[in-house]
Formats: sequence, C-alpha cells, structure tokens
Amino acid sequence: MRNVRNVAIIMVLALAVAFAPQSGNVVDAIFAALTMGFLAGIAWMLYTLSRQNQLTLATLSDGRRAVFYGAFGMLALLVAGSDKLFSTGGGTVLWILLLAASVAAIWRVWVEANTY
Repeated sequence: MRNVRNVAIIMVLALAVAFAPQSGNVVDAIFAALTMGFLAGIAWMLYTLSRQNQLTLATLSDGRRAVFYGAFGMLALLVAGSDKLFSTGGGTVLWILLLAASVAAIWRVWVEANTY
C-alpha cells in the first residue's frame, strides 16, 4: 500500500510537469520544495544526533570540536554555493574535494571520539 501511494505521488508530480502551462516554473517549484524538505530533514537529523550524543560532543577537545563543527559548516557552504561551483569544471572538482574533506573530517573525529 505504501509503494502504491509513493508511485501515485510521483505520477501526480509528473502530470503537473507534463501538462501544466509554464511547466518550467512548476518544475522549479517542485524542486525547491523537495530541496527544502531534504535540508530540513538533514537539520532535524543533526539536531537529534547532537541531543543523543551530548556527552560525546562535550568530551571532545576544543580543536576536535572546531574541526567537527567546521566540517558541518563547510557542508552548509557547499550546499549554498553549489550553483556557482558547478558552473565551471574546476569548481565542480573543488566542490567534490571539499565535500570529501568535510565528510572525512567528520568521520575521523567521530571515530576517534567513540573509540575506547
């Protein structure tokens, strides 16, 4: 039943794109709504994780905490500046490298914080 509902939602969105006048605007609005929902989901996940792991975050050294939060800040800047960076080949490569560096920094600090 859940899969049928999901397929129906996709079909309604496809109908809106295919048959609505000025469908380019409809596509932009749908994409903006999906992006906002995705970013809100990420924000909620980070909030929940920070509440569940308050002790772990509090026991990080100041340097590790700066790297950890700085990497999340870099991810936010990458999302905000993705249009500009994707407009050139070098910007795309830089975006990928910064994304990988941010994820690696978060992973490394988290693994070090949770080793016994």
